[in-house]
Amino acid sequence: MPTPLGERVRELRLKRGLTLEALAERVGSSKSYMWEIENKEVTRPSAEKLQQIALALETTTDYLLTTEAVTEADADDTAFFRKYQRMNPKGKERLREMLRILDDEDE
Repeated sequence: MPTPLGERVRELRLKRGLTLEALAERVGSSKSYMWEIENKEVTRPSAEKLQQIALALETTTDYLLTTEAVTEADADDTAFFRKYQRMNPKGKERLREMLRILDDEDE
C-alpha cells in the first residue's frame, strides 16, 4: 500500500507525463527505487533524495511530505512564507514594496 508521499509522487509523475524510468533518470536513482517510493509503505528517502524528487517533479518537498489534503499551490504558499520568514529585514521590505507595486498594477 503506498504512502501519501508515494501517492503524490505517482500523481505528479503522471501529471508531468513522466515514466518511472524518466523520473528515476532525473532524480539520479534506479527505476526500482522510484517504484518502491510510489508503492511501498516503508520507503523513507533521505532529505537530499526528497529534494531531488521535488525538483524533478517541479514541486516542493512540503507538498510531497504533507499528510493533509492540500493543493500544490497551498504547499507553494507555505514554502514561500517560510522563505520570507528567514529573510533579513531589508529583503522583506523590498519584497513588500514589490507586492505594493504589483498590487497597484491590478487596480
